[in-house]
Amino acid sequence: MLLLKNGLLVDPSQDICEKADVLVVGNTVSQLSKEITPTPEMEVLDLSGKVVAPGFIDMHVHLREPGLEHKETILAGCQAAAKGGFTGLACMPNTSPVVDNEGTVELILVRGQKYGLVHVYPIACITKGQEGNELTEMGILHEAGAIAFSDDGKTVKNSGVMRRALDYAKAFGFLLISHCEDEDLAGSGVMHEGLVSTELGLAGIPALSEELIIERDIRLAELTKSRIHIAHVSTARGVEIIREAKKRGVKVTAEVTPHHFTLTHEAVRGYDPNTKVNPPLRTREDVEALRKGLAEGVIDCIATDHAPHAREEKEVEFNYAPCGISGLETAVPLAWENLYLSGYLTLPQLVQCFSTNPARILGIDRGSLKVGKVADITVIDPNLKQKVDKDKFYSLGKNTPFHGWELTGWPVLTIKDGKIIRLPE
Repeated sequence: MLLLKNGLLVDPSQDICEKADVLVVGNTVSQLSKEITPTPEMEVLDLSGKVVAPGFIDMHVHLREPGLEHKETILAGCQAAAKGGFTGLACMPNTSPVVDNEGTVELILVRGQKYGLVHVYPIACITKGQEGNELTEMGILHEAGAIAFSDDGKTVKNSGVMRRALDYAKAFGFLLISHCEDEDLAGSGVMHEGLVSTELGLAGIPALSEELIIERDIRLAELTKSRIHIAHVSTARGVEIIREAKKRGVKVTAEVTPHHFTLTHEAVRGYDPNTKVNPPLRTREDVEALRKGLAEGVIDCIATDHAPHAREEKEVEFNYAPCGISGLETAVPLAWENLYLSGYLTLPQLVQCFSTNPARILGIDRGSLKVGKVADITVIDPNLKQKVDKDKFYSLGKNTPFHGWELTGWPVLTIKDGKIIRLPE
């Protein structure tokens, strides 16, 4: 038995935000009370001054394995997730080979379960080989353990194929996650198209290249009456399109990354390859719209789009560097400072974006600390202030633009299935 005492319990699923004790027996929450008296058989943790929340879930992670283990492994990614305050993650299918067959789904599940650090939920491809032409056997992949479907890293270019995918997903209740990018319009761009790209002499990616596909896929979801989840929204107009769709009753949800609600394209001025992401960092107006979108519930959750790369891949000229940030280990303090301390989100809203909403969108029985629920728990120290040190990352990817930043509000403990996760030093 594990007794968590004196923490600030924040559970949006029960509308709780108050000091309370939590008793865990086995792998489930056994009791919630203002005061639980310890007994000799209990392991007691005094969490005075800490925030106790349902386990955080990151629904957009690149674990790279199989095939790209020089960038990341399932083990390293799970360690990074646990260190970053996550008890579950959904991993994208652009591995090598891609996750378009049941054997690869099962491999990811088995390895995730072997390490036992966080729950690993595989996402499989929408189309075979991520080539955008032929649909995968979604039913078979779902039975093998795929929790959702996406060609993330690529857009399903053919609207007819995307419509058939949504029709199929609707029939079986599957979730499709859309990477929204008109590749022809984006062209050879490497950053946001605007004044900064012009001044730096770098090819730009217009915001419209993202917004066109957001609009298209929402319209297709509306036509088919299917669900669609929009990945890594980065533009103000994108937020507005989603807002309008929700008002019409379209079954659309969306996510935003910490780097998109923290940084603008001004960060690229130093030509740091660690600021090269897809979609690119946008303007101050876009950042403001993303933060307000979260506050208003237009954007449902925070996801890292954790995209680790080997050091030698990123340490090249900006034009030639791959896109992506290693984001699992900095997501919570970035959100704490930019969203909570800045007044955009209340504490329950922040927890909802990291836990309750991702669980709801993915359709998993998590995101709540109601009695009888599985004891997946994230603990945050709101007063812990420390510098980001990429060399201490558990992730193999050290590609972060936040190295040296001093941030507040770090996760200090994760509990999965009622067990404290202890990582090697």
